[in-house]
Amino acid sequence: MAVTKALQPFPKSEYLRRLIAVKAEMARRGIDALLVTSTSNITYLTGNVSRLYSIHGLLVMGDKAEPTMIVRAMDAAGCLHLTYLEPGNVIGYSDDYVGRPDQNGYDVMIDFIHEAGYANRSVGIEFNAGGALTLGVMTVATAEKFKARLENAQVVDATKLVDWVRLIKSDLEINVLRDAAAIADAAIMRAAEVIRPGVHESEVAAEIMAAQVRGAPGGKPATGAFAPLICSSPRTGTAHIVWSDDELRKGSQINIELSGNRHNYYAAIMRTFTIGPAPDRVRRLHEAQVAGLEAALAVARPGHTCSDVANAFYRTMGKMGFRKDSRCGYPIGIDWAEPTVSLQSSDSTELKPNMAFHLMLGNWLEDDFGYVISESFRVTGSNVEVLTKAPRKLFEL
Repeated sequence: MAVTKALQPFPKSEYLRRLIAVKAEMARRGIDALLVTSTSNITYLTGNVSRLYSIHGLLVMGDKAEPTMIVRAMDAAGCLHLTYLEPGNVIGYSDDYVGRPDQNGYDVMIDFIHEAGYANRSVGIEFNAGGALTLGVMTVATAEKFKARLENAQVVDATKLVDWVRLIKSDLEINVLRDAAAIADAAIMRAAEVIRPGVHESEVAAEIMAAQVRGAPGGKPATGAFAPLICSSPRTGTAHIVWSDDELRKGSQINIELSGNRHNYYAAIMRTFTIGPAPDRVRRLHEAQVAGLEAALAVARPGHTCSDVANAFYRTMGKMGFRKDSRCGYPIGIDWAEPTVSLQSSDSTELKPNMAFHLMLGNWLEDDFGYVISESFRVTGSNVEVLTKAPRKLFEL
């Protein structure tokens, strides 16, 4: 019996639009076939959101209507179920290629490149398929294998080719990001409801994750969830850690970063909470950060640059007696942080409509002191749309 197709998050025409854009960039670079190894980029081009724990790839061929996905045999049915691809374009390799030092799934991909007639042409490969939530850096030995077994091909490093195409979203993608932002809002507001003296951090995390899955009342549920980052006193100077075994107490400060996930599109939000009145230093930093955030959003419009956004924040913070040493944000979409541009002084990339970002203003001033606030936003035709809607305040509970 044939595998049934799941309800696709986007119409097939949307995936074909993306494929056309990628092929256009391939043609501009003189690439005849592109091997995509990033799970996020595979999601972008096919709709697949299954967990691919074994070696996997998607071959985009300039003269073929559909790409071909090559995965471990046990994953083939799931990929066929979740994507628009025809059965002949999802190939599963046997476990003879799993857990062996002499051959693996990349050998199957190289064999397919030969069979498809591209072994004497220009082949682009994602050698470093990194990202915030995806792993896929090829070893040196694997890269050498491609070059040795495709000795008559022109092997080109095409890392981030697809990522740069992804930078500007379609209206359909923006709609999904709005859904993800509503989920993030619901989760951060649930945190405000459950943070109390005597509550264990693990309980707060559990309530947040339940809200991350359920989504906003009347809204759409999540299709995945990423564990929230919870940094409480005396760890507010830390970043990127999860909850501890501690119990919250009167006077605690809690910094939270979390996301909403809809079809593997992420929108993120950060807020700071205190149990009881916030210390003066925290309030002053909050005021400076909010002023900087609003200054940054005011210049986040087409024609301005990533550095314009970052510098507006830095200048405003500086006038109020604070500084932030790290960047101000990054693009969002599939994967929490897309690996292309950056909201920082050194990035002169011009903003264009339907770019989407996490304006991430976590500020860790000392080992034991920091504060966080952020918004997810998109650039519109004339200014900015803030996607996250939770109150832009310091939560004193």
